[in-house]
Amino acid sequence: MALRGNTNPRDALGNHKKAQARAEKLRTVIDKHRYLYHVLDKPDITDETYDSLMEELRVIEEQFPDLQTPDSPTQRIGGEPRTSFKKVTHEVKQWSYDDVFSYDGLLKWKARAKRFMDDHPHLKSEKLLYCTELKIDGLKIILTYKNGLFVRGATRGNGIVGEDITENLKTIQSIPLSLSKKINISVVGEAWMKKDELARINKEREKKGELLFANTRNAAAGSLRQLDPKIAASRRLDSFIYDIDKVDGLSMPKTQDGELKLLEELGFKVNLHHHITKDISAVERYYQEWVSKKDKEQYGIDGIVIKINSRAIQEALGYTGKSPRWGVAYKFPAEQVTTVIEDIVLQVGRTGVLTPVAHLRPVLVAGSVVSRATLHNEDEIKRLDARVGDTVILQKAGDVIPDIVSVIKELRTGKEKPYVFPKNVSDCGGPTERIPGQAAYRCVNKNSFAQKRRKFYHFVSKHAFDIEKMGPRVTDALLDNNLITSYDDIFTLKKGDLLTLPRFGEKSVDNLLASIEKARTMDLPRFIIGLSIEHVGEETAEDIAGVFKSIEAIERASKEDLEYIPGVGGVITDSIYNWFRSEENKKLLRRLLREVTIKQMKVVRAATTPLAGKTFVLTGTLSMLSRDEAKKKIKSLGGHVVGSVSGSTDFVVAGEDPGSKYNNAKALGVPILSENEFLKLLGK
Repeated sequence: MALRGNTNPRDALGNHKKAQARAEKLRTVIDKHRYLYHVLDKPDITDETYDSLMEELRVIEEQFPDLQTPDSPTQRIGGEPRTSFKKVTHEVKQWSYDDVFSYDGLLKWKARAKRFMDDHPHLKSEKLLYCTELKIDGLKIILTYKNGLFVRGATRGNGIVGEDITENLKTIQSIPLSLSKKINISVVGEAWMKKDELARINKEREKKGELLFANTRNAAAGSLRQLDPKIAASRRLDSFIYDIDKVDGLSMPKTQDGELKLLEELGFKVNLHHHITKDISAVERYYQEWVSKKDKEQYGIDGIVIKINSRAIQEALGYTGKSPRWGVAYKFPAEQVTTVIEDIVLQVGRTGVLTPVAHLRPVLVAGSVVSRATLHNEDEIKRLDARVGDTVILQKAGDVIPDIVSVIKELRTGKEKPYVFPKNVSDCGGPTERIPGQAAYRCVNKNSFAQKRRKFYHFVSKHAFDIEKMGPRVTDALLDNNLITSYDDIFTLKKGDLLTLPRFGEKSVDNLLASIEKARTMDLPRFIIGLSIEHVGEETAEDIAGVFKSIEAIERASKEDLEYIPGVGGVITDSIYNWFRSEENKKLLRRLLREVTIKQMKVVRAATTPLAGKTFVLTGTLSMLSRDEAKKKIKSLGGHVVGSVSGSTDFVVAGEDPGSKYNNAKALGVPILSENEFLKLLGK
């Protein structure tokens, strides 16, 4: 390396002018080899040589800070960790493609597009060609360049507002910090992680006892949302760029494949597997080819994207409320595998409902090993005709929840055993019964040990009393050793009681007792949730607390009083009323109130609160508030939170990656607030 061993770079290079010339040459050479390695995958120097060139440039810039440029390769990893991500408004709205899942769906999309084209006679001279591209399973990114320099990178967010992740995107070597032309341009692409890199990271996380990433998409998204760019850099992400949103200083290409060629010329990494076809049958052949080839690539692929190649046709067809009419995503089937049902076991819930769970021969599906899948209820078992010993097709619904799709009956040997719901279940402590009007069975005995265990898990959970250090393992130990038999027993535990238990050290006992002490003061809605009243979830508990203000008032409430609460009636009313009339529950409540103080609820005067009478729906992930915090804030200011969008909804608050509620709001004309707008409304 040129400067190694020299104490004064000015002596080594002669003067500032020579240092400047050397730095410029180094930057050019380093960027050339970055492009060869990370974009073209054709390295022609060793990693050690590359590192040596980088070190020389770094030394020069340290000695001559004025020679450091924004696009210098030394500037890819830098800056202090952030405390949060800034929100940015996209210059061009980020659309999402409609999905189709079959050739028939693809033909229907083509027919719709053709009908729109027929309404524009001037398009008859345009060739109807299709540009087919692989749908990369990563995180969508929007990159902005000013005068050829990379100035901002953002996530898609809700399509209108995203998060500024510029410093993290700079760490991706395939993203150029400067372009081959000094233009202003905004481009769209996908950040992704190699499968080999995921395996490396998960191996390290496993050694540290950390949770493993389920797949490359989750790992890429998690890496780009790290507040410290050094962590993102250590994950070795990659990118593909596939669209130009807007450009100044150059003519916009007239076709989609022309856009891809321009992106390559500018220095972006473009996926080379795009293809121009003349008809839909050729698109289908391309699709079927990649169904079998997709797993051979280092990046995740979850389908193909088909775009009408002509920009003139694209501009004429335009957009629906959420998607372009000129393009569509043709999704691959959910990853499916086969396995065998080794047993069907009933799981007792906290309300006594019995859920049949299939115990499976362990199998890898969508990035994780699965050995359990719920069969939901007796009707679902009958619909599938699922039997112990059956070979079944398993997939992950939405890549998350294991779901048995069907039984391969042709593989039956005759030894498979049909499942019959038992009349008696040991975990119930006796008989079972089918709930009238439902497909579910439940324990007749409402006080079985298994049900009690589930109720304790619920009582200490985050949404109820939130006793952080009392997870299922600790709860099981306390129950199995008869240290707790009722909720109030938790608050009478002493250090000496706990130290007698195996694997309970002094520090862990102190932490547990501190968590219990913290839970002695509780707000009314969470207190109600912890009681495990059948049919009473978080929303209902909030509504009950908001009307009655105290547990004593709820105890005294008549059925008519309870029916006054919006959304409460019928079965829910009976459940609440009967719970507070039970002598056993009354005794439990008295004992619990001797240990726990319920915070006094603030009286909200609806006429004077900023959100008085306003109805909100929350969708997507909020970065500044948790979902629970947002709900509490709305309710404290006189507003109401509901689960679905309707014509009577006043506002939809859209965070990162909003779901169908966002689209429903647009269709109904309901005002949509970004997180920043929502916080302003709250007065933050």
